[in-house]
Amino acid sequence: MKLVLIFALGVLASTSAIAEWVNPSEKYLNSYKMFVDAKCPIAQDKIKHFVYFARDREAIYNHPFLGNLRFEGAQIMYSWAQLELIKGQYDFSIIHDDYNYLKSKGKKLFIQLQDATFNPKYKGIPDYLETEEYDRGAIYQRSDSGVPEGWTAKRWNKNIQARFVHLLKTLGQAFDGKIEGINLQESAIGVSHEFDKSFTPSIYVESLKTNMLALKKAFPISATMQYANFMPGEWLPWEDKGYLKSIYQYGEKIGVGLGAPDLMVRRKGQLNHALAMMHEHTYSVPIGIAVQDGNYIGQTNSTKVTKNRENIVPLLHAFAKDFLKVTYMFWVNQEPYFQQDVLPCFTSE
Repeated sequence: MKLVLIFALGVLASTSAIAEWVNPSEKYLNSYKMFVDAKCPIAQDKIKHFVYFARDREAIYNHPFLGNLRFEGAQIMYSWAQLELIKGQYDFSIIHDDYNYLKSKGKKLFIQLQDATFNPKYKGIPDYLETEEYDRGAIYQRSDSGVPEGWTAKRWNKNIQARFVHLLKTLGQAFDGKIEGINLQESAIGVSHEFDKSFTPSIYVESLKTNMLALKKAFPISATMQYANFMPGEWLPWEDKGYLKSIYQYGEKIGVGLGAPDLMVRRKGQLNHALAMMHEHTYSVPIGIAVQDGNYIGQTNSTKVTKNRENIVPLLHAFAKDFLKVTYMFWVNQEPYFQQDVLPCFTSE
């Protein structure tokens, strides 16, 4: 009887432990539920709100956001290829044009510097890098099945990195203290040692840190930010090599802000990486989150137009404000969502 009782108690204890066990990958899966009651209009807060236009820079002209006092300005993407057509010869005229126009409207410019693309037809780097001296400059970004999905500059190549650092220095001389800020593109790239023998995740981590330090030195006054969402060679929480964590720690150490694309409050990938990094730590540097294409309907990179939809803008804002504690929000200019969902929530009164 004693053995039966002990066995029964053991089974009961084991069952209770299983019931209480929480899958680490689902740690924040229901956190968004704390903010589902958020409503419009959104009250004034300390977050600096920008409208993200990607490379569609012409769309800023006469845009409705210009008349809304809640938005500080525009975030615009400029590719390396646009800014350095010939080695050492820089043309920042398009940035000057956008900066001057926004300034005339009482708005600010936030630069996103592009060296990676998500279209196999477009590289985004200057032609002169596509030589042996720079190991052809760029490499395909590939899906898990090996299908090319875009290109990225070989950020880990020392010769390419030297040219990128020079670009940052020259940009800083022209715009530091004038623009609101500048960010480097996301850390996530579809590259592996299989397709480039010079690449390893650990080398890549150090290359990002080198660029972050160069960015800070080039822009000591304007806000600086590294988008850090995922890192090759790890997948949190199960495969934690410390890569992403070290980027966030280094940014805090040297004064470079941290950000990420895609405010996906219900997707485990985002929740366990960049969003967890933001939520679990306190930062003195700026923290930013971008609401990208598709995010207004809970998707990523989607051009689908959903007419009968719930306006989740209040939820996204509340999550970013209270769960992530961000400094910046970058709201993509995706229609019809921006004018129908975003602007009505951000009244100027």
